This record gives sequence, structure tokens and C-alpha cells, in this order.
Amino acid sequence: MSLQPCCRQQSFIWRTDTTQSWRSRSSTIRCGTGKSGNNTRKGSDILLSNQTIQKLLQEIKRISGYDCSVWNEKAECMAATNIKAKPQAHAVTALIENYEKTGSQEETGDESLFLVESNEHLYILAMAGTDDKAVMAGRFGISHLESLASVNRSKMDKNRFIQSLILDNLLLVDIYNQAKRLKIPVVQRRVVFLVEPQNAEDTLVLETLKGMFAIGIKDFATSIEEKHIILVKALEPTEGYDQIQHMADVIVDTLGMEAMVGVRISYGTIVEELKDVSRSYKEADMAMEVGRVFYSQRRVLSYKVLGIGRLIHQLPASLCEMFLDEVFEGNAMDNFEEEELTAVYTFFENNLNISETARKLYVHRNTLVYRLEKIQKKTGLDVRVFEDAMTFKIALMVEKHMRAMKEKNS
Repeated sequence: MSLQPCCRQQSFIWRTDTTQSWRSRSSTIRCGTGKSGNNTRKGSDILLSNQTIQKLLQEIKRISGYDCSVWNEKAECMAATNIKAKPQAHAVTALIENYEKTGSQEETGDESLFLVESNEHLYILAMAGTDDKAVMAGRFGISHLESLASVNRSKMDKNRFIQSLILDNLLLVDIYNQAKRLKIPVVQRRVVFLVEPQNAEDTLVLETLKGMFAIGIKDFATSIEEKHIILVKALEPTEGYDQIQHMADVIVDTLGMEAMVGVRISYGTIVEELKDVSRSYKEADMAMEVGRVFYSQRRVLSYKVLGIGRLIHQLPASLCEMFLDEVFEGNAMDNFEEEELTAVYTFFENNLNISETARKLYVHRNTLVYRLEKIQKKTGLDVRVFEDAMTFKIALMVEKHMRAMKEKNS
């Protein structure tokens, strides 16, 4: 029989003393202390998913033949094999209250109820039977439920630790202590990849990455912003930047072919210790921003080979405006005709070679020279001369940077 998620029960009124004692323990869960002080998170973040619980219930029913259901500490049904066979909410409530008073975790009436506390949550398993077979199946089920909750807690703890580590929200002592508790090696060569889907709503990227790498064992994948997936990749001693570039190419190709998702990917520099992972992330993030502005055609961006784009990206707006006024002599980019800009871009791509540029543009050599001379009249720069070509090239990049800053701030 297929499993059916339960509808929420009508609101249940708790006894004042029971409510206070349970809710005071379950409302929030303490996690690692970062630079900003104590960090709390809602306990619901680590509840087992309904899908996980449903799979367990299906297995229990297959073995025992009894319908069963799982409830939370609010006496709400999370999943059931048969909605009609689940117990009344008051029976679940009675067990919770009895557990608060006496610590009793089992109760038999019209059905068999079993309770376990895990990850600061209560789970109640209800079996639609009271004989020995139902009781044995219930004890097996609640034990397995506790194990699943423990594994889930470990995964969530690692994910939150990696997120805090990436955002540089942990003190050095907390990094070492939490890494030891979570069994994450401190000394290990790693690099951070940043994956940006073309469509921010694509949800297959994270799942595909989990299938490609040993996520949760050696490697970690998480999402801090909706538009970015972060992959912390462990490296072998012999792996360097050539291998990292190959990994990035494989990720782009795999996501494109298997998940049908177009992505851009960037990566930072190799770090030797866990504490430096945030630095590699910041480098990958900068590479993504620089690539978005200056190298829009590249699918893979490395922090180490950003060239002059990295320098321009860090220039203040006031200095950029001063430079543009000096180069263009008060002329805005809008004053340049499209054919002039196309000519100069192609000219730069062909290493200032007049003949090759004219061939690529399908124009006569004299026509190209005429267009380049028009730029010289407007700026005073002869782009056929290397020094002037460099100045104009940098000016074009600075103008792109300024435009990107305005769009970001608008």
C-alpha cells in the first residue's frame, strides 16, 4: 500500500507546565560560536523529512503487516501508511505528557505507541496493533528512527559547519574543535569551486554534484545564496591547477549533458588547511564577479588567471571616473559608433594586425584604418601604437567595470 502524508491535526492545547518544559528545550538548538557570538537555529531545520519517514513506515508495514504512523512533539502526524488507521491525537499527547513526568517511552492501549527523543525533537511511532508482533515491530521501528535522526543530525551539522567556515564566521579554536567532533581532517589540500547556473531556479545542480563527488565524506557541497552552489573539493597531493581546471571542465560538461543545465564555474587557489577554505571561497567569488564583467564568454574562471581584470575590479569609482575623463577627454562611450568599437575590439583580438583584422571583419584595409583614425580623433590615442592600444584597452575595461557597479547599486 502506498504511503500517504497526514494532514495536520486540529490545534492541540498543551498543559502549561508540559509546554514550558518541552518547548524551552526544543525551540532552538545551539551550534558553534562564531565571531558574532552565540549562533542559534530553529530545531525544525533538522527534522527528518516526510519522505525518509514514509520509507521507514513502508518497510515496517512490509515486515509486520501492521499500519503505522509517525508523530512529532506537537501531536501532528508526519506520515502514515493508512490515514484511517492512525490513532487519535490525544493518545499521542498522553504519551508525551507521561514521558515528561516519568520518562516512559512506551504505551499500549487501543494501539502501541513508542517515543524517542533525538536531536532535541520527539518522534512518536504508533502501531495499529497491541500483540507481541506489533510491539516487536514498533521497538525495531523506533530504534531505526532514532538512527536515521542521528545520521540526519550529523549531515546537517557538517553542512552548517562548512557554511560558517566559508563565510569566515568561526573562531580558529571553534574550527579545530568542530572539525574534530565531525571527523573532518584539518590538514588537507582543498580548493573551492563556485557553480552558478544560468537559471537561478535550477535545482538539479546540487544533486548532480552529490552524485559526482564523495559529498559528506571528503568533499562538501552547499548553497549559501540561491544562485550559487559551493563545492569544497579535497585534493590528492599530486593534483594541481591543471587537474583542477580539468575538474571544472568536467563539471560544466556533465551538468550540461546530464542535467541539461548551463553553468559558469569559478575556483580559488589551493589551500593546505581547513581554516583557509574561506580564502579560497572569496577568491572564487571574485573570479566569478570579474568574469561576469570582463570575460562573459568563458565558462570556467580561475582566480589565478584573471589578469588585469582583477586589478580593475578593485579600483574605486572615483579613480575610474578620473581615468575615463582623461582618456576619453569628456567623450562618453555612447559617442563611439558601433562599427568603431567592433573594429577596435577585433583589432585587439588579432594582436594589432591590420591585415588580419580587415580579413576577419570582411572590410578593406583602408576602411579599417579609417575607423581606427576616427577613434584617434576622438581620444587622441592611436591604437595602432602599442602604448596607446594598452591605454584604450584598459579604458574600455574600466568603463565596463563602472557600468557593472552602477547596475549593482541600482
